[in-house]
Amino acid sequence: MNAAASNHSNAPLLVRSETAESLQDGATSLITLLADAGATGGALTANKATFQKGSPGAPAHFHTKATEMFFVLDGTMRILVDAEVLTLDKGDFLTVPPTVPHAFAPAPGSEAEMLVVFTPGLERFDYYRLLERVHRGEATVQDIRDSSQQYDNHYFDSPVWSKALAEH
Repeated sequence: MNAAASNHSNAPLLVRSETAESLQDGATSLITLLADAGATGGALTANKATFQKGSPGAPAHFHTKATEMFFVLDGTMRILVDAEVLTLDKGDFLTVPPTVPHAFAPAPGSEAEMLVVFTPGLERFDYYRLLERVHRGEATVQDIRDSSQQYDNHYFDSPVWSKALAEH
């Protein structure tokens, strides 16, 4: 049983850590791909996000089609929800419904690791691969902007989040 063998929602999906694809989406962050919509019959998409100290995390954005869930596996995260910045510690769980603005990064001085799940699932693995290509200089930020409808990522400027990131 593995990701390649399962592509409908009523079949179990097992992703072994040693075979999961990991992507360097920035100098201080890593995304481990766990389950994309095609492997779960559209039920969910999941990844593990790992952040080093000082990582900028994900900028302010929202999704129109999916709820995004965050479970802090280790460390401390700051997460923007609407106009409020929350601090989540190891073991904390948060859901963000469609259209609610959010952003996330490790708290100052903290490394962190999170499980991130979208439901219903969206085909997002190619979006994460695009982020890695931008990090490597093989694609541009404009490519990310151009993909906003395809991957349901809608970015915007958040003065609240900018202020939070500036605080150490």
